[in-house]
Amino acid sequence: MRKIKNLNLRNRIFLAPMEQVNDIVFRLLCKKAGAGITFTPMIHPLTKQKIILDDKPILQLFTSNLNGIKEFIKKYDKKVSGWDFNLGCPAKTAERQGFGVFLHPKLKTIEKILKEIRASTKKPFSIKLRKSRYALKIVLIANKYCDVIIIHPRTQKQGYSGEPDISFARKLRESTNLPVVYSGDVNEMNYKELLKEFDYIMIGRKAIGNPNLFSILTNKKIKKITFEDYLKLAKKYNIPFKQIKFQALNFTKGMKNSANLRNKISKLKTLKEILSFYQKNSLI
Repeated sequence: MRKIKNLNLRNRIFLAPMEQVNDIVFRLLCKKAGAGITFTPMIHPLTKQKIILDDKPILQLFTSNLNGIKEFIKKYDKKVSGWDFNLGCPAKTAERQGFGVFLHPKLKTIEKILKEIRASTKKPFSIKLRKSRYALKIVLIANKYCDVIIIHPRTQKQGYSGEPDISFARKLRESTNLPVVYSGDVNEMNYKELLKEFDYIMIGRKAIGNPNLFSILTNKKIKKITFEDYLKLAKKYNIPFKQIKFQALNFTKGMKNSANLRNKISKLKTLKEILSFYQKNSLI
C-alpha cells in the first residue's frame, strides 16, 4: 500500500466530497462513526460563504483559473488536513463554467493551477479525476505536484449511473507511483476487494443519511448515530432549516416505508414539526 505523505489517518476509508450533503454536521458524524478523513463539498477560492472546518477535512477546490487560489489557501491552510482539486464534476454547472471534468482538455491550464496550489501549501494535495481520454495525461502532470490521485472511473456522460470502469482505474493506478483513492459505488459488499487493489477508497452515495456505515466498515463500536444526533449539532452550528430538512429526508434511507416518510417530511415547514415527526414515528 502506498501511503499519503504527511497525513495521519485512522484508516483507509474516506467520506467522499458531495455537494450539499457534506455540511459540517454530517462530516463530523461520519468522522465520529469512523471515516478515515472527510472531504468538504466543492468550494471556489473566491467564495464569500462562511466555511466551518472543525472536522479538519480535506478542502476541495474548484476553479478554471488562478484567481484567488493563493490567498484562499493562506486563509484556511492551518484549519485543514489537506487540499483537493476537483477535476471530476460532471454537472451542467461545471460545463457552463468550464471546471471539473470539462477542464480536462486544457492541460496547460490544469498544470498552472496544480503548480499554484502546490506552491501555496505544504499540506497533502490531491486531484479528483473522472474517466476521460485526457485522464492519464493529467496524471503525468499531477505526478509533478500532487501527493494523491482520486479516480471515479465513470465518464461525464455517465454521471453517477452505469457501471464504473474499474479496469480503467487499475490502469490509472499502474501509471503512477502516487497513492490512488478509488471512488465509485463502494459498498459493504465490495470494499474489502477494492482495498486489495487500491490504496484507499471513498464512500459517497452509500453514506448519505447513514454515517453508521463507517462504523460497520471499520469495526468501530459506537452508539448508533441517529437524526437526533444531527439535530443537536445542527443547533450548535446554526444549520439553516432548508439544510436540516434535506438531511431529515436523507436519514430515512433504509427505513421501512421510507418513500412514504419522505413524502410526509417534505410537507413539514418548521424544525419543531420535523422533530415531532421523528419522535412520533420512533425514528430517533
